[in-house]
Amino acid sequence: MSQKRKKIFVMIIPRFEDIFHSFYAGEIIKGASMAASRLNVDVLIHITDRKDHRHWLDSSLLDRQFVDGIIFADIENDVQVVTKAIKQGMPTLILNNYFEQPFNCIAVDNFQAAYAAVSKLIDLGHKKIATIAGDLSTQAGELRLEGYHQALKDAGIRSSKRYVACGGFLRSPARAAAQKLLKSKNRPSAIFAASDVMALEVIDVAKKNGIKVPEDLSVIGFDDNPLNGSSPVPLSTVYQPLVEMGRLGVEQMKQISTAKARLPVKMMLSAQLCMRRSAASGPDSK
Repeated sequence: MSQKRKKIFVMIIPRFEDIFHSFYAGEIIKGASMAASRLNVDVLIHITDRKDHRHWLDSSLLDRQFVDGIIFADIENDVQVVTKAIKQGMPTLILNNYFEQPFNCIAVDNFQAAYAAVSKLIDLGHKKIATIAGDLSTQAGELRLEGYHQALKDAGIRSSKRYVACGGFLRSPARAAAQKLLKSKNRPSAIFAASDVMALEVIDVAKKNGIKVPEDLSVIGFDDNPLNGSSPVPLSTVYQPLVEMGRLGVEQMKQISTAKARLPVKMMLSAQLCMRRSAASGPDSK
């Protein structure tokens, strides 16, 4: 094997609906590509089956002669797939997940970001706050839901199961969830959606049912997705530094692969609440 070849890192991305138009995947790849160009390394994108993780790691990916490290863009809470790579002596780093275990990981603080979004709705005078959760098989989905519940609890607002729906970060399930929430007898005055794609479905369903945003319903999403430009009402959302996460992933992987990093690498990136017109004062505002 030539010692002069570039470092080669594989980025594993779970396949999901409309992945080639995915904001998350696109931003992560953008950040990784910029870092790879600057550091003179190669990053190979490996798109895998989302539900069946048995084939995420084949013998070619675990061959140190050709691969210098694996970056998992997400692992769907499957630590076994990471453990398998580590046992084979492969340098690994996980994005979008944070672990207390000695795994190398870089994540966005999803819990705190969701907490801030729901707390803002409470400060605006909303008590009947619903959520459309993301994919709860992912850590991001779980933590955004936990942040929602904790914000209500800390404000002394009792959470209700009828105000929690699951959209899985997908359009169709989110639309069905929005229809159910907005047609309920005790309709919420605000909805926190765990992604902008789902939040836009909420706004569209509200419009079709004669519910005005933000006059009758406040909505906050998550991602700061460029798709928001198509929203009839500027969407309040959470900006998460995905490009930075992709960039840091490649930078840290190079450090790990050359034994220059202090292990384990652990980074938690802050997200930022961006308030726009889709959220306004609620019925209980002072």
